[in-house]
Parts: sequence; C-alpha cells; structure tokens
Amino acid sequence: MTLPFLKMHGLGNDFVVLDARVTPIAMTEAAARAIGDRRTGVGYDQLLMLCPPRGAGDVRMRIWNPDGTEAQSCGNGTRAVAQLVMDETGTDKVGIETLGGFLRAARAPGGLVTVDMGEPRLGWEDIPLAERMDTRRIDIHIGPIDAPYLVGPAAVSMGNPHAVFFVDDTSRIQLEKVGPLIENHPLFPERANVSFAEIRDSEHVSLRVWERSAGATLACGTAACATLVAGVRLGKLARKAEITLPGGPLIIEWRESDGHVMMTGPAETSFAGTFGPRLTALLG
Repeated sequence: MTLPFLKMHGLGNDFVVLDARVTPIAMTEAAARAIGDRRTGVGYDQLLMLCPPRGAGDVRMRIWNPDGTEAQSCGNGTRAVAQLVMDETGTDKVGIETLGGFLRAARAPGGLVTVDMGEPRLGWEDIPLAERMDTRRIDIHIGPIDAPYLVGPAAVSMGNPHAVFFVDDTSRIQLEKVGPLIENHPLFPERANVSFAEIRDSEHVSLRVWERSAGATLACGTAACATLVAGVRLGKLARKAEITLPGGPLIIEWRESDGHVMMTGPAETSFAGTFGPRLTALLG
C-alpha cells in the first residue's frame, strides 16, 4: 500500500501536501520527521494536511514542521492550499481553517493568490512574550553587553510569533548563528520566527528569515507580513510594500480600513508522488 502526496512551493518555501479529507491520516511526530528528512524521506519546510472543515471553511489545514511539531500558521502554505482547492473546485475564492485562525484567499491577476491573513496580534500576551513590554522594540540584545550588534527587534504575531530586526545589510547577518539564539530566547515561550529586514525605500524591503523548527528558508509569508506591520508601526514603511525574500517577492498590504494584512504571491506544484511502504507504515 502506498500513500499519494503533492510537492508544492511558494517562492521556494516547499511543502509536502497530504489529502486527508476522505481517508483520515494518523500523523505523528515521528512520521512528520521521517517525511521531512531530505535524504531518506521527501523533505519540506512544512508538511500540510488537508482535512474536512469543522466550521464555515472549505477545508481545514494542519501544519507540521520538520522537527515533528505542529504549527499554527503558514502564509506561503496557505497560498499553496488555496490554489490547490480553487483549481479543484473551479472557484475563485476559498476559506481555510487553521490553528492560527480562519483565512480567506482569492485568485489575483497574473496567476497569483491573495490571502487575507487577518489582523496582526500586537499585544505582548498575544504574541506571546514572557513578560510585558512595548512590542515595537522588545528587550533583546545580541553581542557584547557594551556593544551589541542586534538590538530591540519588533514582535508581531501573524498566528505565529515573529521577531523582526531592521538592519543596514542583511548579507552581513550570520543567519545560522543568530537565528537559533533568537528563536529560542527566553522572551519567546513558544519560540519565534526571526526576520532581518533591509529597507531600500518605504515600499521595498529585502528580507532574510530563520523559521522556528525549519531554519533558514527561501521564503516565509507570515514573516513578510510581520515585517510590513513592524515597519509601519515604527514609521519606516508604507502600508503596502514589496517584500523580497531569497526566493522572490511578495506584495504585502496592511489595510487601514479594517486592519487586515493582505499577502499576494505565487504558488506552484512541483510534482506528485507516493510514499513507499516504510513511510506509509509510519502513518498507520
């Protein structure tokens, strides 16, 4: 017996997609880790499972990280699932239930997909942080105590926690060194996604991201959203900007009318495959 899957990506942020809407799939941490192994499994930044909706959505999306932990939100993954379901049903809109909240998505010009990511969560307890503080600049210092080289990131939740540093040159950031330090900082009890943003002008940003549990990725949709929100709150960015990640650009808008963050970008299917007996057996 084998189990089918799709490999999809959004700007190089790659996903294994499983369909459990008809036949349930018993995902475990061990199975998620085995599938995520890029040598002996398939490999992914996130594993996405389509499940029957529990409410008003067209589909419910569950998300796992390569270390086997379950995640609340994934912006690029939401676009991928939205495109998949819209192509399947022939519709132009879709509602997706996630642990991070209910998300609506729609087709956009040029074959792109726009996702309404909802309102950002900006209170210290909503992100969450371990103690009360101004989330525009939180109390984190990286480097020598008398000369830190990273200071005071913004904290934003887009259904998952983010720390956003604004820096002069993202290429100078040693992502593999500082990413884990901030991801696991005591201020973030649920760990954090960590972004380093270089502002070109008020409507253009270069961004590098260290994702919690996944490490350095080519793109992260929620990080791009969190970066725009942080930049607007600090008076550095316009409410709509192009956020360019290593995998390519996303258009992010924080609407003044309702406070919702809109994310527009591509999603593609790379290939379809089936798990062999070993991986299938791990899923019961």
